[in-house]
Amino acid sequence: MSALSERLRALLPGRLRNRRPRVAVVRLSGAIGAVSPLRPGLSIAGVAGSLERAFTLPGVKAVALVINSPGGSPAQSHLIHRRIRALAEEKSLPVVAFVEDVAASGGYMIACAADEIVADPTSIVGSIGVVSAGFGFPGLLEKLGIERRVHTIGEAKAMLDPFRPEDPADIERLKRIQADVQALFTELVSSRRKTLPVGENLFTGAVWTGRQALPLGLVDALGDLRGTMRARFGEKVELVVVAEARGGLISRLLRRGAPGKIGEAAASLPAEAMAAFEERAAFARYGL
Repeated sequence: MSALSERLRALLPGRLRNRRPRVAVVRLSGAIGAVSPLRPGLSIAGVAGSLERAFTLPGVKAVALVINSPGGSPAQSHLIHRRIRALAEEKSLPVVAFVEDVAASGGYMIACAADEIVADPTSIVGSIGVVSAGFGFPGLLEKLGIERRVHTIGEAKAMLDPFRPEDPADIERLKRIQADVQALFTELVSSRRKTLPVGENLFTGAVWTGRQALPLGLVDALGDLRGTMRARFGEKVELVVVAEARGGLISRLLRRGAPGKIGEAAASLPAEAMAAFEERAAFARYGL
């Protein structure tokens, strides 16, 4: 049977006859969560299709995740993490995460879905913590002569209203939420990273370079996608980039379809600029 298979294989075109090992590559770049309507960040809805295609690519030997994210929504980070693990177990495929500039906070949570994490020596990794940030304008409306009217059912419904002075009860409630998310994050990292040193607290929100993170067990090796995959699967390994078809700004506007949407989107351009600024600021926290 083996000899027959070889004879039949010899009749195939060269491109089909030469079985080069294939590695599916999925790029996960940007802030995580809904940055703005026209500037979507990483989300399970946005990456599910590309992940599914990567894990079902014919002849695939492994899936590589190229990560460049400062973090964002803990829920979306966790959902993406869980989908990667589910697909890896269903398809029995190894997953390797490659950190580019940064895999911090939710970006590191996603990286932990991989069986191995490879970083550049200058990559930034970690930030295993939870943060909430905003602005307060409690005296602004009064100075402008504007009366704010808020009516709620439920004492916590207007929690952290930026136009009111901070309420200690609101802050305490927020801290409890953050503590619960941090506990989940800590448990996830501890369960996935078996090489973490005993007795060292790496869950303070601190970050490290890839070279510093290696002896701490936060990454498994230093390197890059091409070099690592060639060393593992040979010089002829085929790296197949699986991209999510998102299109540009105009195509996204046209896909919205309804008349007036383009006008509404144009009116929201200042908000889009602010969203871009906030995403840039998230990367700037790590000196990038």
